[in-house]
Amino acid sequence: MPIEQIKHIVDYGIIGFLVFLSFLTFAFAIERILFYRSVRLEKYRHIKSLELDLGKHLSTIASIGVNAPYIGLLGTVLAIILTFYIIGDKQNDINPGEIMKHLALALKATAAGLVVAIPATAIYNALLTKVDTLISRWEILRDEGRLDP
Repeated sequence: MPIEQIKHIVDYGIIGFLVFLSFLTFAFAIERILFYRSVRLEKYRHIKSLELDLGKHLSTIASIGVNAPYIGLLGTVLAIILTFYIIGDKQNDINPGEIMKHLALALKATAAGLVVAIPATAIYNALLTKVDTLISRWEILRDEGRLDP
């Protein structure tokens, strides 16, 4: 398999996967926001059932936020390995500008990982704050005796 094909597989595979994770993050975030807006706290008799419903998909969003930089770093490492292979293959015909271009492009996977991780982490923290607020409201309703028996 030619080096260029491997390079495209690494680039599009890693960055494509990160785009998919970004889409997943935003889809789960939208679903959670819509659920939080429509949740009826009065129908929950036990706090654990409320916590289970409120916490769905939050661990997935958190995992994406934590792991996206590592996935991007994996793409960078693989691209740098390919760059070194290209350098080794062209021992006598090494163009420093081309090498620098390959190394600079290798960093795009890490940048993509950070672009996915930063919003995912912010979204997770915002949703977790909303969960805490809803649980506190449920506790107020419980203390006031306004929950359905």
